[in-house]
Amino acid sequence: MNTLDTSNPHNYAYLPDGKAGTTKHLEIHILGGLKTGKMESLRVTLSIQRIGKLSDPHNVLRHSLDLYNDTQVEKFTRKVAERLEIGTSIVRSTLQALTKELENYRFLLIAKEQEAARPFFKALTGAAEKEAVRFLKQKEVLKKTNDLIGKSGVIGEETNRLLMYLIFTSRKTNNPLHCISLGSSGVGKTHLQSKVAELIPEEDKIEITVLSANAFYYFNRTELQHKLILIEDLDGAESVLYPLRELQSKKRITKTVVHKDAKGTTKTVHLTVEGPVSVAGCTTQERVYEDNSNRSFLLYIDESHEQDIRIMNYQRLISAGKVNEDEEFKAAELLCNVQRVLKPIKVINPFAEYLALPESVFKPRRTNSHYLQFIEAITFYKQYQREQKTNEETGEMFIETTIEDIEEANALIMDVLLRKSDTLTGACRDHLERLKAYLQENNQTTFTNAEIRRHLRVKETTLRRYHAQLLAEQYIRRVKKARTGDRSYCFEITDVNEYQTLKAQINHALHACVSRLSTATPPAVRQGPHGEVNEQQAN
Repeated sequence: MNTLDTSNPHNYAYLPDGKAGTTKHLEIHILGGLKTGKMESLRVTLSIQRIGKLSDPHNVLRHSLDLYNDTQVEKFTRKVAERLEIGTSIVRSTLQALTKELENYRFLLIAKEQEAARPFFKALTGAAEKEAVRFLKQKEVLKKTNDLIGKSGVIGEETNRLLMYLIFTSRKTNNPLHCISLGSSGVGKTHLQSKVAELIPEEDKIEITVLSANAFYYFNRTELQHKLILIEDLDGAESVLYPLRELQSKKRITKTVVHKDAKGTTKTVHLTVEGPVSVAGCTTQERVYEDNSNRSFLLYIDESHEQDIRIMNYQRLISAGKVNEDEEFKAAELLCNVQRVLKPIKVINPFAEYLALPESVFKPRRTNSHYLQFIEAITFYKQYQREQKTNEETGEMFIETTIEDIEEANALIMDVLLRKSDTLTGACRDHLERLKAYLQENNQTTFTNAEIRRHLRVKETTLRRYHAQLLAEQYIRRVKKARTGDRSYCFEITDVNEYQTLKAQINHALHACVSRLSTATPPAVRQGPHGEVNEQQAN
């Protein structure tokens, strides 16, 4: 009995009873293995020789043919019989048996490829699932989540890391959020994103370094649905920023291409990839990617001296072997399992009509949408603390937002709204605040470029760019030197308290919204004595 030995993927051997390389009359090798792309053909390259004449190189015949092509097989049979001096019936029967073996093995290869391409999904044990659900049912779950993120190895960035984790969680909803981490080179933008991404299950994220222009269009139709797309640097994804924006806004992208089928007929094919997706990226260039920034939460990395000290101390502890890596792994694993037990469910915010953004926020339409979606993301994360209700008309299950969710959202989103209300870029704002602190510390009201460059250690080109923006926006003004009659100038800040005033306005507006909620009972919140929903509008 002949068998197919596939131990060498580049050189299969057709064997009798497991004996190396021979059938009863012929020794056959399949060079280069099998291709699984075209099922309508079985094209192979065969090396065939007769037993007993191994030393004669003229008795080895190599030939490429399609074993499904009867004409080619018949010609090859006669050629082998003539060259190797063997009966055509023996060659024909051997090739027929070989074809059947190769056919069966190709089906096995295709099954393995399909299994390998199937999305990975980790099934939780009963104990792991109970632990994750128990964690989500705790009081102050957001605070405890933030603490656990810190235990997993994310140093500092208390607000940014929790914001990022909740934004990544929103991928499971129908209206995911997106974020862009901003900061100067080397401050840890990519590190923060990658560390928080480690808290998301592998099966739910796609990490990308560089993309070609048409990369997104060739994913399977539903391959990206409810996935987290992580882009290490937006500079590497510049060619796909447009489809990425469409995927964020419209939740699907479509491209029409011309394609030739197997018969050579030209036809138009529509390549469609469905969302929704949550997108996260890092960049140092805020204004270069303004269209993408408008669709995202902008997270400015903490570049303070205190954060430098925290990170360097942690690096020293790692080098000294004093970091409990097992504790970090368990914290990350628990947060991954928390993500796995979150189930898709609709969120209704009955307080939405009472919420209003501060008037100082730029582009309020899109920012307002992000604000409401972020509140829904918090409610979604706390789904195990909410009663599931049913829409009597559609039968759809849903949970409702509480005032507590809104208060927690306001506390986390304060810095985001503050940045959205600022006319300056994040880097320029940070420079201005450092400048204010320097002047206050030295009891000064005026300064020169040379002085600031020396004391704040800012490159000249960077400093001139910052000051050009501050002059254009009238945050600083030129003042002629009093003691000298030359043409040199120094500068002064026009309003030292403008940022604190803006922050107070936003804080007041958010607190005013919460205060209104405590005196108004919106629809679908007031319940009867038996828990039934009363749809009557509050006065």
